[in-house]
Amino acid sequence: MHQHDSRDSSPISLLSSAWHWWRDTAMREGHFAATRKLLIALWEFVRDSTPQRRRQRYGDADYDWDHRVNTTSAALNWRDRLLGIFYSPYQPTEAVLFREMLEALRDHTHADFRDFVFIDLGSGKGRTLLMASDYPFRRIVGVELLPALHQAAQDNLSKYRSASQKCFTLEAICGDATEFSFPAQPIVLYLFNPFPESGLRRAIANLEQSLRDHPRAAYVLYHNPLLEPVLSESAAFSKIGGTHQYAVYASR
Repeated sequence: MHQHDSRDSSPISLLSSAWHWWRDTAMREGHFAATRKLLIALWEFVRDSTPQRRRQRYGDADYDWDHRVNTTSAALNWRDRLLGIFYSPYQPTEAVLFREMLEALRDHTHADFRDFVFIDLGSGKGRTLLMASDYPFRRIVGVELLPALHQAAQDNLSKYRSASQKCFTLEAICGDATEFSFPAQPIVLYLFNPFPESGLRRAIANLEQSLRDHPRAAYVLYHNPLLEPVLSESAAFSKIGGTHQYAVYASR
């Protein structure tokens, strides 16, 4: 049975998000570089708002059509797209690549997914949760910061029907994924480059502490691994596979 988190979330301030993003960038790269990056990002946002770019944001619409769900980025309002600049722009994972990543993990580890909780930090509209349900995970959890994306995920979980579905315990949580309390069971953690560097470091440190408190198997599938050094520097994980599109890490 699908499970949903019904907690209300207060609106996220655009000005506060922009300030924290600029401040973190300035601390790493200087005030001039941070201001320049902000202006470039805002210009890209304006360009991305044209009708032609909006059509491109439909992306892999075949998945939505096949499963009668709404997981592309085209229907996002301007505010949530602008917030994406300061956290992580929403983009759904392609179904073919997702299956490739799960099969690579299984080939490398021979893990029995029935023992594992699948967790997606920065789960957006929940497409990855739906795709993961084609595998026999113990349960599936997604954590998303933006309330609008979380609501879309809840709607998609309630609508989804598939003859290939093997896991029926799916949960969508609205909250800060860098503060997520990891369950004590074995974990497959999915990351589609969901954080800036500071956020990823907090999330990985949180997972490392959880593994120290409850030693167990944990694997990380990192799609679009732009900040892979954060994982490669971790004493708790070692790389066991991947391509230019993703990296696979296992707890030591």
